[in-house]
Amino acid sequence: MNGGIEELFSSPENDDFLFFIGPRGPPGAPGVLGAPGGAPPPGTAPSIHAPTNKFLQPISECDESINDLIDQISVDRWPIPQGHRPLRATGAALAVAVTLLESCFPNTGGRIMAFIGGACTHGPGAVVGEELKNPIRSWNSIKEDNAPYMKKATKFYDGLASRVVKNGHAVDVYSCALDQTGLHEMKNLYNSSGGHVVMGDSFNSSLFKQTYQRSFEKDAAGNLKMGFNATMEVKVGGGIKIEGVLGCCASGNVRNANVSDQEMGIGGTCQWKFGAISPRTTIGVVFEIAAQHGTAVPQGGRGMVQFVTQYQHADGRKRIRVTTTCRSWADMATQQPNIAYGFDQEAAAVAIARLASFRASNENDTPEALRWLDRSLIRLCQKFGEYSKDDPNSFRLSDKFSLFPQFMFHLRRSQFLQVFNNSPDETAYYRHILFSENVLESTTMIQPVLFSYSLNGPPEPVLLDTSSILPDRILLMDDYFHVLIYHGQHIAAWRKQGFQDNPEHSYFKMLLEAPVADASSILQERFPMPRYIVTEYDGSQARFLLSKVNPSLTHNNPYANDGGAAVFTDDVSLQVFMEHLKKLASSSST
Repeated sequence: MNGGIEELFSSPENDDFLFFIGPRGPPGAPGVLGAPGGAPPPGTAPSIHAPTNKFLQPISECDESINDLIDQISVDRWPIPQGHRPLRATGAALAVAVTLLESCFPNTGGRIMAFIGGACTHGPGAVVGEELKNPIRSWNSIKEDNAPYMKKATKFYDGLASRVVKNGHAVDVYSCALDQTGLHEMKNLYNSSGGHVVMGDSFNSSLFKQTYQRSFEKDAAGNLKMGFNATMEVKVGGGIKIEGVLGCCASGNVRNANVSDQEMGIGGTCQWKFGAISPRTTIGVVFEIAAQHGTAVPQGGRGMVQFVTQYQHADGRKRIRVTTTCRSWADMATQQPNIAYGFDQEAAAVAIARLASFRASNENDTPEALRWLDRSLIRLCQKFGEYSKDDPNSFRLSDKFSLFPQFMFHLRRSQFLQVFNNSPDETAYYRHILFSENVLESTTMIQPVLFSYSLNGPPEPVLLDTSSILPDRILLMDDYFHVLIYHGQHIAAWRKQGFQDNPEHSYFKMLLEAPVADASSILQERFPMPRYIVTEYDGSQARFLLSKVNPSLTHNNPYANDGGAAVFTDDVSLQVFMEHLKKLASSSST
């Protein structure tokens, strides 16, 4: 397999080079990238331009060449036979980029950006055949072991991922196409390196353009808001062991006595590698209480944890950040109220979401992850709930735990654990974002926020429930991936009649503009940029709202009330879910 690459000189005539993509030979062999500044063959003069100068230069020195090359890019004129896909050698292109960067800048910060407009159909890393009659794999074909390209492609991209991690580089994937492009097979390439993933319909969309621009944001000193080639080491005091981390990184394979034999997430090590980090990077660390059960807790004792993070700053200098924290030990038998008081249900929901998603992705998305989630919730309610045995009506949870079952209800229905109606590429993308974002943004993904705008008062948050969908309301829903404005039946009718254009109804115009302004503020701050949707009662895209709300009003639900919009679904409502939870938690046989 051959791959092409351009020489970045400012001269009007740039040279093209071909590289053979295959088994790697010794440095200096024809067609194989050698180490930078390698010794020239005997009897020849040293090359003036080392490989780093030929192919990788500061943008200030080659901006004209880059612009000329971009201007010369045109649609492939080679005819595509009817019923066939275009030939795309994405895997070969990535292999050339990885080889070039690891040869020229090993163990030095660097990013590879891949812009993918379709699935790889040719060469290493192909995820689908050339003929359109053979569709790209789906969840059904994967579970039936009928995805002939997936295993081989995944193995190829995993091999690239290990090389990228070894050299401290990151791979960003910008996938813009109407069909799948192979993000599922590439997931270890961007997950383990800490790269960005953007998924859109077209490179002409504002979603791609604005997200791409935001990836180059700079701080007050003019440096990019990103770090490179980072490592994080976790050190712990007595009584604690490290089970693993949940996030977009790779194992540093450094094991010591503080590493637990039980692994959760990326475990078996006390050090992890990141090809790139940013102010948004968030990692969840899972610890094990190593003290034996029944051991007395020392009065005033504390568990110590230290995080040592090293990275290459955007200005080229190495930085080390050390964070040390501690938590007081508490005995569950005698100090349960203290433990309950320190419970952070939002952070716990995100940690459980990452754990469940990690399990699902490693168990081929079988129902076992959902069963584990249910068992964990029941155990928590049994431990911290107040109830009489076998009396569900007596069950109560304190304010510190009251929202947690609700988060779990929405998590069970979310795209992180339910692959139905999502492609493998979409699932890989959603899970990558969940493993990257902070607690606030992640809780928005799990349980979207819903705001109501009406003529009866100022905007207010409302329940994520069918009862909130009323004819005289405008709703703004933010589920992180979508920002949706929904016009109720009466609002949509007034809007079609043009009331907002009548000066006598200026208040109605202001009502229509209020959610748009709030949506714009969300769109300006988020990375990647969410999809912006404006829909109305009976609109086709209202499905994005109806799929997220609690179905308290359906065609076969005893909790149906007069207000709200009915959702046609067989999913149980939050009320039914809570009834079953109370029954199981209070049961003496559970």
